[in-house]
Amino acid sequence: MQVPIPAGPHQTYLTTDELSALIKYDSRTIRDRLKDSVLIEGRHYIRPFGGRKTLYIWEHIQEDMARHSQVMSSGIPMTNGGALRG
Repeated sequence: MQVPIPAGPHQTYLTTDELSALIKYDSRTIRDRLKDSVLIEGRHYIRPFGGRKTLYIWEHIQEDMARHSQVMSSGIPMTNGGALRG
């Protein structure tokens, strides 16, 4: 499934299935393993109007995935908070 991402200053809200298609994770993995552990309510997703439906904020997820990837590639994390660089 191809999900178009509109350009502009607004936020793009995605369903679980749409997010799944973009980040190549199974929808069930997003709901059961990522939501509430890696994805944070209010930052990465919202529940509009207090309902059960979850909408994910694409720009925040994309930004945090890239940031985490840069941190992880900058060296091996050490217990003192530093990183071992090769």
